[in-house]
Amino acid sequence: MTTLAPASTTLLRDALAVLQPGFVGTTAPDWLLRRLDDGLTSVGLFGRNIESPEQLTALTAQLRAVRPDVLVAIDEEGGDVTRLEVRNGSSFPGNLALGAVDDPELTRTVAQELGRRLAACGVNLNWAPSADVNSNPDNPVIGVRSFGADPELVARHTAAYVEGMQAAGVAACTKHFPGHGDTNVDSHHALPRIDVGLATLGVRELVPFRAAVAAGSKVVMSAHILLPALDADRPATLSHAALTGLLRASAERGGLGFDGLIVTDAVEMSAIADTHGIERGTVLALAAGADAICVGGNLADEDIVLRLRDAVVRAVQEGELPAERLADAAARVRDLADWTRRAAARPLPEPAPEDAEVGLTAARRAVRVTQGPTPFVPCEEPVYVAACTPVANNAVGDETPWGLAAELTRLLPGTGTGSWSQTEAEALGVPALAGQVLAEAGDRRIVAVVRDAHRHSWMAAALDALLAARPDTVVVEMGLPQASPVGAPHIATHGAARVCARAAAEVVAGRRADG
Repeated sequence: MTTLAPASTTLLRDALAVLQPGFVGTTAPDWLLRRLDDGLTSVGLFGRNIESPEQLTALTAQLRAVRPDVLVAIDEEGGDVTRLEVRNGSSFPGNLALGAVDDPELTRTVAQELGRRLAACGVNLNWAPSADVNSNPDNPVIGVRSFGADPELVARHTAAYVEGMQAAGVAACTKHFPGHGDTNVDSHHALPRIDVGLATLGVRELVPFRAAVAAGSKVVMSAHILLPALDADRPATLSHAALTGLLRASAERGGLGFDGLIVTDAVEMSAIADTHGIERGTVLALAAGADAICVGGNLADEDIVLRLRDAVVRAVQEGELPAERLADAAARVRDLADWTRRAAARPLPEPAPEDAEVGLTAARRAVRVTQGPTPFVPCEEPVYVAACTPVANNAVGDETPWGLAAELTRLLPGTGTGSWSQTEAEALGVPALAGQVLAEAGDRRIVAVVRDAHRHSWMAAALDALLAARPDTVVVEMGLPQASPVGAPHIATHGAARVCARAAAEVVAGRRADG
């Protein structure tokens, strides 16, 4: 902790109020409880903090015993990005599956049921939905997290998601402003750049964010992306032109007129940490118009909280950050906390019986089957599942399981499985990899499972080799179905959530898992 000139209690509390830190463990550490008492108003939860709904409920109760109005945030998109079910896979499909169905009422119901489950565990701020228009199919970090590539489709589902989530009393956080869909770089690792003009931005990236603002989204999350048309020097998270001049500005001045809370994406991501530094990035973000600083996915201890608090206090004392700007940001955080507290006091509508299974219903509706040269006859005997497994991006994480093996084994006992990575494929060579799959499969039908095959040449080559040897191979694409369909048949799930796997397994076996 750095040495500071004496600071008022108000200044110290405001500096803590604008932070949204994480921590390690399934119970709140003593340091976190002390800082909540000192003015910290928000806490971010990650998969490492969650073991079960019961444990999560006890954890949020522990936090509220110190600060009843605490904002408990989570990154629960459903689909590939889940924290509630990080070790088992989500009971809800992600955005791409919902966009493929294109039934906004279904999206609203899915979001409300997901929100209801979060609220029941004491979570009141969800860092979702992603409103990014996935205009670049090679995007390494958005993909199935987007509702699709059409701005109007993304807009209507973003609005429906916001309405459903907030109907459950959980604040929605629309991200990643002003749009992360046209990038080919993951901002966890470097600073992406989008070279489009303001006209393109207005008719593409901003369309879903305008819909989210109109739907009443309580929070918007900024993206660590450089858009020279807006700001040639600073990424949106640190840009006054992006956050104040565009997001906050009124419609009459060409802005979105957003009056809620602006939170940054995690400041320890390389796009900020490696270009400006975490402390400096925090101060610049607040000065640009951000109200809350997300941190703690990787840096999750008291030291980072105190470092950022002290950086903010020092910036105010030295005149770099106006005290009024910090006070405004802290007030917006407390206003949101007040909204969530009042929302939690309202009785929620009882879910309909079918709502408990709405995630599976949506996943089944999202499946798309392209027949091969001959009509597909469902498998009645055990199969062999060959999974080509890419490296998971940081938003998804590698602890969340994916694939079809578990679900197909339930339906077809005796099913076998194998998994290959790019490293293994390149070490073996594609012919040897295909030979291994064929040898392990024996006389069982092969079900090849891929994820974003269009982005991974080794996957496409492995599929070609398998189909040349075994033309009856079933291909299941659990990522973005951008490549031309191949297989007998080709099954696109539009996501790798557990319910997406179950829906695909039901197609392969020709029957539902529940009967």
